[in-house]
Amino acid sequence: MTNREDAHTYQPPLGARRAVITGGTTGIGRAVAVLLASYGVKVFVCGRTPQHLEDALARIREVGVGEGLALDVSDAAELRRFFDAAEEWLGGVDIAVVNAAVPAEALADTAEDAMRYQIETDFTAYLATAMLAADRMEPGSDIIFIGSMSAVSRKMGTSVYVAAKAGIQGFAQSLRQELAERDIKVGLVEPGFTGADFQYPDFPAGKQAELINEDKMLRAEDIAVAVHFMLSQPRRTAVSLMRVETRLEHP
Repeated sequence: MTNREDAHTYQPPLGARRAVITGGTTGIGRAVAVLLASYGVKVFVCGRTPQHLEDALARIREVGVGEGLALDVSDAAELRRFFDAAEEWLGGVDIAVVNAAVPAEALADTAEDAMRYQIETDFTAYLATAMLAADRMEPGSDIIFIGSMSAVSRKMGTSVYVAAKAGIQGFAQSLRQELAERDIKVGLVEPGFTGADFQYPDFPAGKQAELINEDKMLRAEDIAVAVHFMLSQPRRTAVSLMRVETRLEHP
């Protein structure tokens, strides 16, 4: 019989772990919540729209256990309410997937109040979520940020979004070092062009399906698999950055 024991590394089980997921009612966050719940992770999610929350929880509960709240993470008091409710319902927090984000475009095309809201959501709330999560975490925990390949491509017409995602890229690298001695791992997943409500109205559902079938757009589930991979490594292993891109370029 072939002995394959030394060809594998230890993969800690995910069952019985407890996760908070911001923006967990649509797109990438929802896909992460469903996948983790299917592995036995107890998940607590948030999103801005009650209807999306209800729909996401119904799907999560088909495969596992989940609960959540409808709120806006750009509001500091609401974000704290989310964590207080999550900690009470979960009995603790040992995974945080920081994902909630809104579209943002060129600075010259954006009103100041809209720009401030975008930065509050896409950058400031990321830092605040990490702070609230780390304050509640014991050794053996994980914080995973969902960033964007925009931090690398830095295309014109998206300068506000690029600013936020480039900031998250630097923040994640520094925070990883700050929390390492506490055995809290920090990872960053940077998706490329991914199908989600986030892409409306430029890419409606039919166009997204077409591009996914042509291998020119990712599915949200592709990013969820990357998150699962990060969480499935031994504690000595910090997979700190994953970039998930389409095999073919979209137009």
